[in-house]
Amino acid sequence: MKPLKLEPDMRKAAVSRIQRYFADELDQSLGSIPAAQLLAFFAAEIGPYYYNQGLSDAQAVMSRLADSFNDEIYGLEQRQARAR
Repeated sequence: MKPLKLEPDMRKAAVSRIQRYFADELDQSLGSIPAAQLLAFFAAEIGPYYYNQGLSDAQAVMSRLADSFNDEIYGLEQRQARAR
């Protein structure tokens, strides 16, 4: 997996949310550099779990769609030709 790369605006928003979480939930102040380091840590260490779950979810959807296509194609077959 390639390292997670966020657009600058998304990265800035994520850092702000981390800072807000620390302030609201932990009653602690966290600077932007430590918040960015925490974001990088979670992206590298925890991100792959979410990435893999996303791939698994996408694969399940694609499998259901493939089954649906197969059902549709089967429904288009001529009945008499299928019986032979």
